[in-house]
Amino acid sequence: MALATIIVLQEGPYFMHQQLDAVRQIFVFEREILLEGDAAVSPHAKHIVIAAVARNPFAGQGKAGDAELTMLAEMSASIGERLTERALARFHGLSRPSAYGKAVIVGSLGEREHGAALIHARLGAPMRAGLGGGLALIPGIAKTGGAGTSVDIAFGDVDDVWKFNSMDSMTVAVPDAPAADEFVLFVGFGTSRANARVKKLP
Repeated sequence: MALATIIVLQEGPYFMHQQLDAVRQIFVFEREILLEGDAAVSPHAKHIVIAAVARNPFAGQGKAGDAELTMLAEMSASIGERLTERALARFHGLSRPSAYGKAVIVGSLGEREHGAALIHARLGAPMRAGLGGGLALIPGIAKTGGAGTSVDIAFGDVDDVWKFNSMDSMTVAVPDAPAADEFVLFVGFGTSRANARVKKLP
């Protein structure tokens, strides 16, 4: 059994990023595990996921071309910079996060390829810049779904993809999003897995 504290905050109504992008809501998901398998976790395992609910400017327009997909990737970088700032601020005074992950849920009027563009490597650039490094690939999940759809944020080590201690996951969902013409973009950072002991097999 794991004992954890989970905090979910809803912030803001609207703010604007560039001309294509209207963010309707920001959600903050915070999980802190204090006890795992009846053993105390020290230091506590902490994961922060920040989500932005935004309008999809290409929803309902059929198959997206290269120009549209590029614009979505640029949008994700703009949104991702702000989400990264908020996520890392919640680690203030603590050790640098050792894990990161990203995900997106695209509403039903969008397409899966919109999601692929939104978790493109361009989203990783502000995540790495905010962290001050990050050599490893950032795990990413893209899916389509309606309001309240959940997604598992997969975390991997920021510098070494084979460092098992950082591999973890966190399930998140926004109750009223995405609407059909929206997407929800998630950026996450975390510490080592609670009481991590599994190592790479010989």
